[in-house]
Order: sequence, then C-alpha cells, then structure tokens
Amino acid sequence: MNPAQRCADELNRRLFIGQNGLRLGGMALAQLLGREAGAATSPAAVHPALPDLPHFAPKARSVIYLHMNGGPSQIDLWDHKPQLKAWFDKDLPPSVQGGQRLTGMTSKQARFPVAPSQFAFAQHGRCGRWVSELLPHTAKHVDDIALVRSVHTNAINHDPACTFVMTGREVPGFASLGSWLAYGLGSLNNDLPAFVVLTPNWKSKSAAQALFTRMWSSGFLPGKYSGVALRAVGDPVLYIQNPEGVAAPNRRAMLDSLARLNEHRLQQQGDPEIATRIAQYEMAFRMQSSVPELVDLKHESQATLDLYGPDVQRPGSFAASALLARRLVERGVRAVQILHRGWDQHGSLPRDLSLQCQDTDQPIGALLSDLKARGLLDSTLVVWGGEFGRTVYSQGGLTRDNYGRDHHPRNFCMWMAGGGIKGGVDYGETDDFSYNIARDPAHLSDINATILKLCGIDHERLTYKYQGLDARLTGVEKQRPIKAIIA
Repeated sequence: MNPAQRCADELNRRLFIGQNGLRLGGMALAQLLGREAGAATSPAAVHPALPDLPHFAPKARSVIYLHMNGGPSQIDLWDHKPQLKAWFDKDLPPSVQGGQRLTGMTSKQARFPVAPSQFAFAQHGRCGRWVSELLPHTAKHVDDIALVRSVHTNAINHDPACTFVMTGREVPGFASLGSWLAYGLGSLNNDLPAFVVLTPNWKSKSAAQALFTRMWSSGFLPGKYSGVALRAVGDPVLYIQNPEGVAAPNRRAMLDSLARLNEHRLQQQGDPEIATRIAQYEMAFRMQSSVPELVDLKHESQATLDLYGPDVQRPGSFAASALLARRLVERGVRAVQILHRGWDQHGSLPRDLSLQCQDTDQPIGALLSDLKARGLLDSTLVVWGGEFGRTVYSQGGLTRDNYGRDHHPRNFCMWMAGGGIKGGVDYGETDDFSYNIARDPAHLSDINATILKLCGIDHERLTYKYQGLDARLTGVEKQRPIKAIIA
C-alpha cells in the first residue's frame, strides 16, 4: 500500500478511536489521579552529546558569542593607524584599493577620501595593546584577549555576511554554530536549552539591520538543536505559564500521555521531527520552572549589578543580556549568542559608534570580570566580532567632526578570551590603511574551526549527511584552527 494512503487511513476517526481508545482513557485517568509533577519519561540527558564527542579534551565547556550586527569599525576600535592623520581627506591610492568589490552605496563616489579615526588610542595591559578610548572597560582585559586583526569574509552585504558568520554559508538552510555545538556536545542542564539566543536593544540613532532566525537555526539538523530566543519584554518565552486552572501535575500527566502517542507515531513513521517534538514538549515543561528563576536577578549581589552598569536592571538591555549569559553558562548551557544591532555606520559614525560602545563596553568588561571571579572564564570561550569591517575612506561627506564608512569584508578585527585562549596575543597585520591583510590572514571559517577545536571538536569530523554530502560548519575548503592564539 502507498505509505501516504496508509497514513491517511490510520488517521481516520474510527481507526483512531479503535486503536487509541484505551490510551485516551488512560489520559483521563492520569488527569484524575494527578500524578506527581516530577515524574519523568525522558532519558537522563535531554540533550546528550554524540557518542564519539568530544574528539579530544576540550579547553572550553561553553561559548558566549557577542555578535555586533552591522559591522563595527576596526579602524576606530582596535586597528590603530596613527599615520592616517597625515592622509586626512586625501584620496585612497588606487594601488591600495586594488579593484576590490565596492557596494552600490560608494561605487559611484567621485573620490574616496581617507577618514582617520577621530578617537584617541592608548596602550593597555602588559601586552601594550592599543585600544580606542571608546572601550575603557574592555581595555582592562587585554591580557586575557587574543586579537585577530586579519579576519576576512566572502560577502559584502549584511544578509549573506551575517548568515555566513553563523553558518559558514551565504545562503539559508544551513546549521548555525550554536546548533552544531548543541548537536555535537549536548547540554549539561536538562532544564534549559543547549543553545540560547538574546537580542538586546541598542542606543544608536541609525536604522539597524534585520536579524534573521537563520542565524540561530538548526538548518538541516533536527529542530531541537535550534537556538531558543529569550524575549526581552513580557514572559521570556511565550506561553511559559500554564493557563488558569491547569496545575503542574495535570500538565505533567497530559505531556506524558502525549509523549506516548508521539512515540507510537515515531515507531510507525520514523520521522525525526516527531522525536524533536517530544523533546521540545519536555523541555518546555522543564523551562516553566527554570526560566523564571534564570531571569530573576534578585539574588545577584549589588556589587555584581553595579559591575554591569546602570542598564542591567532594564529588560532588553545589552547589560541585562550579558549578565544572563553568565547565568546561562553557569547553569551548563552550551552556547549563548548575543546579537546587538545598530553597528552599520554609513554616516554619523562618531556619534553612533560612541552610543553603541556605551551600550556594550562596560557590560563586556563586567562579563569577563564576573566569569573570571567565579572561576568560569577558563571554561567559557567569549567571542566578539561582526560580519565584516568598515572602509578607511569616508562614505559621503567628510569633515573633521563627522564621517561614515562603508562595508569592508577584506579585513576586520575579532577577539576571543577565556577557554583555552592565549591572552595578550595579536594575530595578523593589516597595511597602513587597514584595507588589506599584510600578514597571517584568517578566514571566518578559520575562526569557526578554532572555536570548535577549543570545545574539543575536530571541525573536519563533525559532519551531518545533507543532500548526499557530509556537511560541516567550516565547508569543503581547507580551513585550520588558528594555533597561535590557543594556549
């Protein structure tokens, strides 16, 4: 018989009642008996690791990925180029530009005037790293940070570039970094998802690029490995509270009965998404108690709250998200992703970049301090970066007080700290204009390979069958972890 027809026959009313009448009676009986809320039908680990993982001893247990969506300017934050002061409003030499791709926003400009950063830089830490005045709190941690100055990527526009950062591809449908970590390594907490996403608000006055769920989607991996986005306003997760009149024991009994029905269907159909549905229903029930406790900051000391700054008590702020990230990894969540929008400064860069750093600098410094004080930094890898960098030349008009910068995928800066990172190290160099890589290029897929390695994963061996291929996060081209930044 045709499988589709058999499935339809099995779902007709008479057959359904005939086959499941006793189960329905069991559901009613369970409701009346009100079984204990703690009864569990799930295995000991809701999100177990794959049997052969980790491939080797991990240096990091969890990852906190701080994504500055829009493309932060490396020239104004990390890539100090004091010699550019003499180039103010002079044309970028054609030999430096080298015929590289330009966006439609600047390709028609009559000239490309060099715009030196108007922000002062100073040296910090034992390593003597130059850091912008916009990042005084992060600068205190330079000896724990490995800075990669020579990151480059494939895409020049936000949507494909952001998709590439998180999935290793410019097109939708592929699994994100956090999903790969959840799939390979599982979670150390049965009451929270393995992968959690936070999308805080921002102070920048400019319009922000949209965020797409593909940045935390499981793609072709089973759906239970998708990131769970916690909301900033109202309940962190929709419908996390039981409806009025439904007690926890009743909810437990209903879910157990529903799980048996789904298990029966899974045995008939073999559809992995049914298994995902079972796991997600169970996780949702567990989150009814774990999530309210997670977001309740009343047990945090005043000293800790002060560390993160005045915005920490404001729901949806970057500061609140940074503190939640620490609380999540403290509870065994494998991957936390904070996506902060508003870093796309085509104009009014001095004003808007300052506002963005006001949002993020103190909380990031606090996060590193907090993790370190609690003994968590050694086991938590913190990653900071955007989808690309910005041009040395100004987009539109240039004055001493104001300028903008276009997208620049050829080189930009990212940094890592914590879990297995060699602090105080600089990797890669750029030319005098921060326009080309002068030494030690690092592709974004090399960054992802490094993250996986620090988590105990050989990026070439973590694969999943998709469209006849052994798909992996780092693609089919040869990539390598950046050994120089690994302790």
